[in-house]
This record gives sequence, C-alpha cells and structure tokens, in this order.
Amino acid sequence: MTESALLVCPHCNAVNRVPSARLDEGPKCGKCHQLLFDGQPVELTATSFQKHIDKSDIPVMVDFWAPWCGPCKMMAPQFAQAAAQLEPKVRLAKVNTDTEQTLGEKFGIRSIPTLVLFRQGREIARQPGAMNTAEIVRWALSKISR
Repeated sequence: MTESALLVCPHCNAVNRVPSARLDEGPKCGKCHQLLFDGQPVELTATSFQKHIDKSDIPVMVDFWAPWCGPCKMMAPQFAQAAAQLEPKVRLAKVNTDTEQTLGEKFGIRSIPTLVLFRQGREIARQPGAMNTAEIVRWALSKISR
C-alpha cells in the first residue's frame, strides 16, 4: 500500500484520502464526518457500486445475495462478523441481486451467495456458496496476500 489510501465513504460515497498509517485509527469522512470503517458491510446499488470498486485503494469483497435465499440469510451475520475482523484491510459490501439485477448479470452471478473480491477495479477471486466467519476471513486474506 502507498503512503495514503483512497477510501469511498460507506455513508455518502465521497472519496477520501487517508494516510495508510492511520487506517487503524478510525478515520472519518471529510464530507459527512462519519466513520469510514464501522465494522459493517456496505449496501451497494448500481449507482454506488462502480465508485466503491474503482476508487478504493483497499480490496472490496462483495456478497451477491437475495432476501429469499436461505443460505444467504444464514451467511449474513457471518459476513457482518467478517467485516469487523477484516476492516481496514478489506471493505466488505453486499449487493441484493433482486433489486440490482444488472449487477448480477454483469458479473455472471449464477448462484447465491457468491463472494467476489475486487482490487483496483478488477475481479481477483470468486467463491460461490455460504461460508462461516472464519472461512470468509481466511479466504479473503489468502487472496489479498498474493
């Protein structure tokens, strides 16, 4: 990572530049003054998705899910716990494929839940199926350390 990192605010979608050495210190958004990391996955829409993927200097892991999906519902609290453990190394986000069908189609999501890990705007890994917190954390760390 460089001396500073660009981070997209999970609340207002403003792009912030944060010194890399201060990522663990609870940085706040320069626009809305809320925490840039709050230990919760960010809900992304077709409007906010590309900004979070393209403008973030940290990897972004996206859970493609749907509210009717049993395994998705079972994995949701596990994914939230993983967010608390992985931030600020990785931003965790969720995309509801029912309301954001174009994103599901764009990324060829054939089964849910599917985790897709992005770095600097590009997909670097994909994992279909529900996982527990430890598996999510282990999978993400193994992919970003390459």
